[in-house]
Amino acid sequence: MRGMQQVVRWGQQLDALGGRIGAFIAHAAPRRRVTAYLRAVVGGVDRRNGWQLAEQAGEATPYGMQRLMASASWDAERVRDDLRAYVVEHLGDPAGVLVIDETGFRKTGTKSPGVQRQYSGTAGRIENCQIGVFLSHATPRGYAFLDRALYVPKSWCEDRARCRTVGIPDTVAFGTKPALARVMLARALDAEVPAAWVAGDEVYGNDRALRQMLEQRAQPFVLAIKVNALLWTPEGSHAQRAGTIAAALPPTAWQVLSVGSGSKGPRAYRRAWTELTRLGEVPGQHARLVREALTAKTRGTVDRAYYLVFAPARTTRAAVAQVAGTRWTIEQGFEAAKQEVGLDESEVRQYDGWYRYITLALFVHAFLTVVRAQATPGKKGRRAGRPTRGRSSR
Repeated sequence: MRGMQQVVRWGQQLDALGGRIGAFIAHAAPRRRVTAYLRAVVGGVDRRNGWQLAEQAGEATPYGMQRLMASASWDAERVRDDLRAYVVEHLGDPAGVLVIDETGFRKTGTKSPGVQRQYSGTAGRIENCQIGVFLSHATPRGYAFLDRALYVPKSWCEDRARCRTVGIPDTVAFGTKPALARVMLARALDAEVPAAWVAGDEVYGNDRALRQMLEQRAQPFVLAIKVNALLWTPEGSHAQRAGTIAAALPPTAWQVLSVGSGSKGPRAYRRAWTELTRLGEVPGQHARLVREALTAKTRGTVDRAYYLVFAPARTTRAAVAQVAGTRWTIEQGFEAAKQEVGLDESEVRQYDGWYRYITLALFVHAFLTVVRAQATPGKKGRRAGRPTRGRSSR
């Protein structure tokens, strides 16, 4: 009986979400259809294409569902803003971490906006695909996405006629993945999304403009960097590679730290902490964290990862290690969103349609995350922690 009541309550919440999104849709028919769309997506269809969604919604043809993505009058950017508000309302926490990363969407043909043969981290190889850059919010209560941007390769931006065939506006200029990330992070921070940290992989950590933007906002971050990134230490007379600095660290610099349990047991690594010379006038601590796998050496090399840290003075090594581990929540988010709400099943061929489809998918994923958090109110997620000002662990 209790389970049935819970299902009814969740159905009511889903209908309320449809009404919330419908407030941004101009006409009555697509307003009603968005609720049917949400119900169909979570209703267990094999694929989220027009035919199957329409059948799940009790519609005779797919045209209504297709119009919802292609031509109905609504603004995906306003819905995106409401998605962000929804996530903060239900999951927001001052200890939250903003995580930035990209994922690939495998495609056939050449007609989808931004598609070409390019490296996809999802597949681990070069393939014909689209790439989307995403911003997520990880908190003790769960993690959900806040924003998204389609990566439009330079080859597309240099062919304006091709862009126009898929509705890419002439105002859309080429932007690197870190440049897209800067826009989304600025948007979230301007909207005062509670975030103690920003985390990201090497693609974003190696972008100096992104790091400078965060420093100027006094926004702490833990960003992965490459082994050959040049860094300044207080003792050095010149910049040195991150790998060179790590190789010279004494055994006493290393400490075993665990950041919780993974699928194969506790995720424990040896970690070393190196303070760096502060350049510029932004107050704060600039340091470098090295993570080394306990399995040690493979073929004579050491499996290490490097992170650049900007945080309040005396932030502990353990707190930074926890944030570095939080970055993986976005990978879990991608997997869940693809499996549960069809994030990678878009059939749209227009630029606006991509944003509409992805935004609605992210809203449904956020809804499912919130529902799960409500179902286990006493369960605490993995807390990344606020930047601490206590005794430093060095």
